[in-house]
Amino acid sequence: MEAQVWDALVDVARSAHTTGLAEGTVPRPLIMPLVGGELVGMVWARPLKSGQDALTGIAELSNIAAAAGADEVVLVWETHDTATVCETPAVGPTPCLNMVVATRDGHVLHQFPYTEQLLALTSEGTASVAPDWAPPPAPQPGGPLPTPIQAAVNYSFVPLELDHPSPFGVTVVLMEEDGYRVRLTEAFAL
Repeated sequence: MEAQVWDALVDVARSAHTTGLAEGTVPRPLIMPLVGGELVGMVWARPLKSGQDALTGIAELSNIAAAAGADEVVLVWETHDTATVCETPAVGPTPCLNMVVATRDGHVLHQFPYTEQLLALTSEGTASVAPDWAPPPAPQPGGPLPTPIQAAVNYSFVPLELDHPSPFGVTVVLMEEDGYRVRLTEAFAL
């Protein structure tokens, strides 16, 4: 991946995370598939119920990459939020925004730890916070990934076998119907 593309994806992920935290939420896990170095789009996980549903919902992010024939994917998630909704132990520092760049040949984990600075507390008890970004540790080739993220990486490169004239198009429609938020780039728009 070109450095300029990577930097843009990091900026988008950090900005979305910062905005979400200020609004009292943590953005859902996100996948950004690429084909030949070109971004296909961004897909956020559907609303997740705790436990098995969350594990499945995050792993199913891979469907868009597989349908597009992606040769590279970037997945984004927050350590604590993902561990909590999946009911699994946290993998890595917390709180931390994580990004993994993966191809068929392996992956590199990038972590962006932060501390939370309280901005406001609503009457409902929701906290609005701002991340105070710490220096990121060195990228980790083959670094440890939470189970559903590892599954999404693995399945991203397994071709979908759909008996349909437009496997990519039908995948987008089905994911949207299931509640995934899909934003395609102009080159891949239906």
